[in-house]
Amino acid sequence: MENQPIPASELIINPDGSIYHLHLKPEHLASTVFTVGDPDRVPLVSQYFDQIDFKTRKREFVTHTGWKSGKRVTVMSTGMGTDNIEILMTELDALVNVDLETRLIKPEKTSLQIIRIGTSGSMQADLPVGTMLASEIGIGMDTLMAYYPELDEGQSIAKAIQAELNLSFLPYQASASSLLLSKLDEEVVKGVTLTCPGFYAPQGREVRLKPRFDRMIERLSALNLEGKRLTNFEMETAGYYAMGALLGHEMLSLNAIVANRPLKKFDKEAEKSIDRLIQAALKLLV
Repeated sequence: MENQPIPASELIINPDGSIYHLHLKPEHLASTVFTVGDPDRVPLVSQYFDQIDFKTRKREFVTHTGWKSGKRVTVMSTGMGTDNIEILMTELDALVNVDLETRLIKPEKTSLQIIRIGTSGSMQADLPVGTMLASEIGIGMDTLMAYYPELDEGQSIAKAIQAELNLSFLPYQASASSLLLSKLDEEVVKGVTLTCPGFYAPQGREVRLKPRFDRMIERLSALNLEGKRLTNFEMETAGYYAMGALLGHEMLSLNAIVANRPLKKFDKEAEKSIDRLIQAALKLLV
């Protein structure tokens, strides 16, 4: 595939030359990309840019690109779930590593820095709401990686979770960029994040339907995983990390803990917690 044009059916380009879902051209994208799930959260990030040069919107993908502290930066929304992250990561990579006119893969690869700014629920009683948490490792409870090449990283934590829940499939395990992790300060705690394919039963919630796995939070939060523990639930991190590992990009997921599941508490000032995380991310990573 490296020496042959990618067929139009496999990489769709819009009539204006932009990539299909994201509606972006290469010149619209900075090398540092902040991502948020909620389209309405994009302006909450870009309000802290020194200037905004470009805006676009297609479906759930809203993009603002501009400048912060002398550096060009992009913020964009993704919607929820690793299915959206697979689209996002594939198309971001194509914007920098494929010539969209010739459809040829570029011989020299560009590595983006992609930082998720999201919300999450704590699995541990001692991680209170308002905590800022960086995911050192993401564990994918979905089957996205069943469709892609095997990850080089060891899968011992994923295997322990599979055994505990007697899952019929093996979750996948991928890590954050050590470069980006090194830029954080002590205000941001580190953790192991469980990425789930849903918000309710896949995260142990019960409304009218009872989850298949009894006492899921208690069982998983109690696991000792090579001296580590599972810290939080959300819906995208492992997809980012796995796709980033395969495509060669620097990835980091930052979480504002807005719910403590063991204590059944929700952050009454969640918007302030999210804003605090946004400002910390821009300060530490730009």
